[in-house]
Amino acid sequence: MATRGKMNARQRAARQRRKMILFAFEIIIILVMVAVLYLVMNKTSEGPKVTVFDTEKLAIPSQVQEMKEEGGTMHGYMNIALFGVDAQTDGQLFKGSRSDSTIIASINMDTGDIKLVSIYRDTYLNIGTDEYQKCNGAYSYGGAEQAVKMLNMNLDMDITNFVAVGYKGLSEVIDGLGGVYVDVDSEELKHINNYQVDVSNVLKCQYTPVTEPGYQLLNGVQATSYCRIRQTKGDDFQRAARQREVIQAIEDRAKEADLATLTKVFNDCIDDIYTSLDSKDILDLLGNIANYRIVEEEGFPQPDLRGNANMGAKGACVIPTDLVTNVEWLHQFLFEDAAYTVSDSVREYSQRILSDTSPYME
Repeated sequence: MATRGKMNARQRAARQRRKMILFAFEIIIILVMVAVLYLVMNKTSEGPKVTVFDTEKLAIPSQVQEMKEEGGTMHGYMNIALFGVDAQTDGQLFKGSRSDSTIIASINMDTGDIKLVSIYRDTYLNIGTDEYQKCNGAYSYGGAEQAVKMLNMNLDMDITNFVAVGYKGLSEVIDGLGGVYVDVDSEELKHINNYQVDVSNVLKCQYTPVTEPGYQLLNGVQATSYCRIRQTKGDDFQRAARQREVIQAIEDRAKEADLATLTKVFNDCIDDIYTSLDSKDILDLLGNIANYRIVEEEGFPQPDLRGNANMGAKGACVIPTDLVTNVEWLHQFLFEDAAYTVSDSVREYSQRILSDTSPYME
């Protein structure tokens, strides 16, 4: 602490930037967004599909911006949105596809601890335009920018960066890493091969049936199909847990890989990534990647703070029965802020959700 106190403002800013880049790369590895390193190594104009957000359009609440300042409970954290979209073409990575998976990755920039929170795809929220429906529609209507805005508005977050991947990118990277180890139970075994049919049709490739349950090495098509299972007990909530399980498995394999293997992965998936992250200086920081780890994972809304409702034309939705309490829980989980008070906007959205859904609640 004394050493940090002696650093001038420029040194602290440089140190913080180095940390942010490293943590950004950790998340890229988790989702196999390793194409950015390929871009640096090969000095080419080809690379991942990169966008730069206008942060003024991301609806970050003013009180959240204050809490990011030194002394605030959100100071020292970097939050990134991870989107798995049902894109079947390159263009659908940008807009027009719903986000089957939406995960907030929150990184403690002092400890390297990473926490993951799945935002359930059918959660009834303000999708960023004062229209209320399933939250995965935000990506379809307005791409990553609207989806990030939706997260900031409803959850009092400060997200300014994202990575998005479709079936192809995820499958290619898992294959590039030599597969991932997953424990497939007997119920999941009944469904994984049916999903392999769909995924292999999209990717125009063959698939290898999974023939028995147990802890085993899955290839890209098998693991991608595992992420999509939702017919077992737990429905979409359990599917989100499977997605986080595969992310953890990818991280484990990526940390075991050498630079040559990662470089080949970059070559294979470079055209299947959409992100806002910059690759500058990442090479200088790769040596420390083993210091960062996923320590906890959860889902939103919480089990005791959610319900279900068939909302007519809007379909079957997951209802945050009290958005205020859910957001308070989220800030305690991510930032250890047990006394968090939500913004006025979240209170307004909570009341609207209650009004809209009460007549339909089961």
